[in-house]
Amino acid sequence: MAKTIMIVDDSASLRQVVSIALKSSGYDVIESTDGKDALAKLTGRKVHLIISDVNMPNMDGITFVKEVKKLPDYKFTPVIMLTTEAGEDKKAAGQAAGAKAWVVKPFKPEQMITAVAKLILP
Repeated sequence: MAKTIMIVDDSASLRQVVSIALKSSGYDVIESTDGKDALAKLTGRKVHLIISDVNMPNMDGITFVKEVKKLPDYKFTPVIMLTTEAGEDKKAAGQAAGAKAWVVKPFKPEQMITAVAKLILP
């Protein structure tokens, strides 16, 4: 059975690039436009990994990760932050919130797939 990955980013073009890369590697993908939209879609269905932007309208990525970690079904779901933010303070805030990896844009799809494969156990 394919593993499910949620992409949370306000950029439709970025969601599309990541989605194509993941689907071509055999993953199922759920797309969300921001943290609030993503939380609404986390309805108990199994999500194996979340890839989230940091800077988004309505609810930013760090707040979103904190909220996800409060949900019993998703407490242990690994999160990759995908962002233009390379600052150590943002990374520290992301890690404190529960993010497992930090990928800086622009990125190569192969980098993303490698990070995903490391965090999703077979």
